[in-house]
Amino acid sequence: MLGAADTRALRVLAMEDPVANVFILAHLDSSGSAAPTSGGASVFGVFDGDALVGACWAGANLVPVQLDPELASRVAAVAHRAGRRYASIFGPAQTVLALHSRLEQLGHFAHEVRADQPLLAISGPPAVEPNPQLGFGNIADFDRILPACAAMFEEEVGYSPFLGSEDFYSRRVAGLIRQGHSLVHIDAGGAVKFKAELGAVTAQATQVQGVWMNPEFRGQGLSAGYMAGVVVLAQQFAPITSLYVNEYNTRARATYERVGFQRLGTFATVLY
Repeated sequence: MLGAADTRALRVLAMEDPVANVFILAHLDSSGSAAPTSGGASVFGVFDGDALVGACWAGANLVPVQLDPELASRVAAVAHRAGRRYASIFGPAQTVLALHSRLEQLGHFAHEVRADQPLLAISGPPAVEPNPQLGFGNIADFDRILPACAAMFEEEVGYSPFLGSEDFYSRRVAGLIRQGHSLVHIDAGGAVKFKAELGAVTAQATQVQGVWMNPEFRGQGLSAGYMAGVVVLAQQFAPITSLYVNEYNTRARATYERVGFQRLGTFATVLY
């Protein structure tokens, strides 16, 4: 388990791929330390002598950091012994699937495995005109934004984010709004037409999550303009805008390609 003294080594390791590792880099930016958090999350490190050669965030989710797939079984065994229940694993596909394989042997059975999720990124201006109506969410609109976020979550993973604790998810959404990481268009009638969030933000890159178009406005050719708007707003924080998408979501992938996103690699997500 890494401690405060390992912070610099973890940052150097993660900076080998600042797009794929934006989650852990954003955590280090906000916390300033690789030490365990007050909420019980920690980072496992794999060393070769004194050199940190791989790591894995272990909180509500498992997130590998420059972790060779051949080392994943060892990390999975330690994650199992920690006694936590993990909601998901996400990150580079080969390592995620190796972690999942070992955890499955240890009794952690997945609800769903999304083994092929293209990791996409764009730097520079989008290839289509951004929709100027997209802007940053305002906490005054929280009661409109929260149901849209919940609808997206349920559509994406198949169950309500309010199961167990409505308060936790609500605080997460409110926090994104207050940070300026909520992007939304609310029409004159008060309906959320489109929304997305910047789930992780560093000086090098942002990672877009929660992309959602209100079903009432789908099929009207609006998605590309909104995603171009996401890129423009995200680039106020960092030069690279990234996201990962299910391989089978051909409509979304076509939109991202039209906007100018290019594939950098492959992620996978395992949902428990």
